[in-house]
Amino acid sequence: MTLLAVERIKLFTTRSPWWCAAVTLAIVIGFAALITGTADFQVSVASTQSGYGFGLAVIMVLAALSITTEYRFGTIRTTFQAVPNRTSALLAKTTVVALLALVIGEAAAFGALGLSAVMDSGANLALSSAADWRQVAGVGVVYALTAVMAVAVGIMIRHSAGAISLLLIYSMLVESLIPLIPAVGEDIHRWMPFNVVEKFLSGDGSARGAAAEGPPLSTSTLSPTLALVYFAGVAALLLTVSLVVAKKRDA
Repeated sequence: MTLLAVERIKLFTTRSPWWCAAVTLAIVIGFAALITGTADFQVSVASTQSGYGFGLAVIMVLAALSITTEYRFGTIRTTFQAVPNRTSALLAKTTVVALLALVIGEAAAFGALGLSAVMDSGANLALSSAADWRQVAGVGVVYALTAVMAVAVGIMIRHSAGAISLLLIYSMLVESLIPLIPAVGEDIHRWMPFNVVEKFLSGDGSARGAAAEGPPLSTSTLSPTLALVYFAGVAALLLTVSLVVAKKRDA
């Protein structure tokens, strides 16, 4: 508990988490307001979460900065001197960042849903099925697991620009280009982490309503539950590798 308290204090005494949290909320809720106010189709639970992907990018930045700034300013050395068990210190930081991402994600998702319900009182935005709940409440869970991945990448790369660039390029560009690989692209893409976790959030698209508006659904063949387990497994694997790397090299 002491380590968690220390990491919480370290995180919240810097400006970046506050700015990133505010930007994420503004993006996700703002997109919901924009779509609800201008859409020419029936607003659905899924359409209120259209800004989720952009908010996810900001969460990656927040999580990566939480660790790379410590390497940049050398405070990680002080941390490791005070806590010789590097694994415990890094796990505490990861836990705090993941919990923050979870809270931001849930606040953004339910804020977007609530604002859309106020703006369009005639829309059916009740969370009446498991698919609806996953589409909204699942945002915070995905943000938390993505934060774990981002911290792991930050531990391994240690440089803010490099870690953030890698995370954003992969999530926003690389996965979408994989299907272009001849013969095997589609098969590989089915197992790409962010494509898989989209299956957890969107499932078969039932939360989109009759209009079925939105980006393409996930091509993963896993069930929503297994998709989340798979995504969590990728996050755990990346974190494990980063902890091994951190123990073997100088701070």
